[in-house]
Amino acid sequence: MALQEQFESQGNWLFRYRGILPIIILVAGIAVLVYSKTDPSNFFYNKTAQEVAWYNGACILICLIGLAIRVYTVGHTPANTSGRNTTEQVADSINQTGIYSIIRHPLYVGNFVMWLGIALATYNFWFVIVFALIYWIYYERIMFAEEQFLRRKFGETYIAWAAKTPAFIPNFKLYTTSRVSFSWKKALKQEKNGLVALFLVFSLFDVIGQVGRGGHDYNYILYGICATTLIMYCILRYLKRKTHVLNESGR
Repeated sequence: MALQEQFESQGNWLFRYRGILPIIILVAGIAVLVYSKTDPSNFFYNKTAQEVAWYNGACILICLIGLAIRVYTVGHTPANTSGRNTTEQVADSINQTGIYSIIRHPLYVGNFVMWLGIALATYNFWFVIVFALIYWIYYERIMFAEEQFLRRKFGETYIAWAAKTPAFIPNFKLYTTSRVSFSWKKALKQEKNGLVALFLVFSLFDVIGQVGRGGHDYNYILYGICATTLIMYCILRYLKRKTHVLNESGR
């Protein structure tokens, strides 16, 4: 099999099972965090409690920035684009305005930033480096497969857009206003998982950190936010499955 076909085949397979990568990163991150908290030579361990709190807050902020990128992207897209489908590639049109005017894969950029915050929260520099390399190799194949699909379906229209729009590093000079208005309903439907998962992970990390060093300074504010997002998730899930409140024509 030629390298081009091999990359595409691998990308399509990884696309279908891309939900597995976060689980692998999380399990590895927990193991690294436990190690980091029990070995004083590790990154950031010897900082004061206040400095650690600020550092953890910065990690959460990084994750929220990644989530905001995803929310902004999803909220400005029409139906059958930028979805969470896992069985096959789907695209009724090419998104070329808004955030898609400055970057071709904003959702994967958002994912990277979110998981970067979690990787940093393990307090281990080398884990962050390994995470970044694995993420790039993993999603490079997926992006390649997606672009092959779009190239075949939309031809010169796609080629012309891709020629001027960066794949992963945004060029803000190219920005044009989105032709689609922002939809909170679509954003809430698609991104509710990410918000609750973020605070569940950081709550878990906080518990592990306290147990690992024998501390008792549990972050109850974080746990409260986690509980609130979990309640919001349950409400939104119910509304999505049992009602039409979050439905919106064309979105």
